[in-house]
Amino acid sequence: MPVSCSTQCGENAILKRPKTGDALCKKCFFSAFETEIHDTIVNGKLFKPGDKVAIGASGGKDSTVLAYVLKTLNERYKYDLDLFLLSIDEGITGYRDDSLKTVEQNRDDYGIPLKVLSYKDLYGWTMDSIVEEIGHKNNCTFCGVFRRQALDRGAAILKVDCIATGHNADDIAETVLMNILRGDIARLQRCTSIITTGADSIMRCKPLKYAYEKEIVMYAYHKQLVYFSTECKYAPDAYRGHARAFLKDLEKIRPSSIIDVIHSGEQLQVKDTVKLPERRNCTQCGFVSSQEICKACVLLEGLNRGLPKLGIGKSSKARKIMNMDSNIDKRSKQKSIDF
Repeated sequence: MPVSCSTQCGENAILKRPKTGDALCKKCFFSAFETEIHDTIVNGKLFKPGDKVAIGASGGKDSTVLAYVLKTLNERYKYDLDLFLLSIDEGITGYRDDSLKTVEQNRDDYGIPLKVLSYKDLYGWTMDSIVEEIGHKNNCTFCGVFRRQALDRGAAILKVDCIATGHNADDIAETVLMNILRGDIARLQRCTSIITTGADSIMRCKPLKYAYEKEIVMYAYHKQLVYFSTECKYAPDAYRGHARAFLKDLEKIRPSSIIDVIHSGEQLQVKDTVKLPERRNCTQCGFVSSQEICKACVLLEGLNRGLPKLGIGKSSKARKIMNMDSNIDKRSKQKSIDF
């Protein structure tokens, strides 16, 4: 027997929202989903009129829905944003090369300019070549670090004011759990922030922060959006997968677990006595870092030296070696000048 839409609009419901449990028709679901994202943008003060915004585009469901919704809301509510698609080609054969075709279609469908940067051009390495060196155990560390910096580099090239990423509620809840399990106080404090600051004070924001992954999939399906759904072939080895599986088990018992974890993370406070890393610029590449030499430079140095594990885990030893080499180079140059 058909179920009536919970909004009493007179239409029959076609779905039940995982987030609220409401039975909604297609039109009411679209309206509720888009209105919640609009409220997130307005309440979080994510953008200013005239802002140039780069959308981190991978071709997956999250970034595709983000691009579509931002374009829609920008036109509906007159945000006056100048939108761009920014994609990073990590160099993963059979995965990223295919997903970039979807991003190119999004560019054509939505009329949003696209900029693509590659690990090969930026760092001289692809993820496939990195995995050949490091193996499958720690490869996601390289990818995550390089990708974050590559987005900063792309944003600087495009001269945008903000990078909008497709991180959804599930992603953020997983990150809270991961940081708790690892005892990472510094990241735990900022991982639920809807706005963060990257290189050259370029903001990063998460318009989908409170959107459930299931609802993003439902929205993309009923809107008939084209997105790439194949999982990265290296992802099954990622530590995040364990947090994701745990969160899904919690969600089965208590659907509000995702939002509950996020709200808990938002309320966590770090004692004043706890020393947190200070934001600075890397002395090697000039991009944002919490150390004198950023993680990307440490990892890249290890790869180029044939010591791919040099920057895995705590990087103090690697940075010490790099600083020693830097001091030796300085002394050699000084001797040449004196001579």
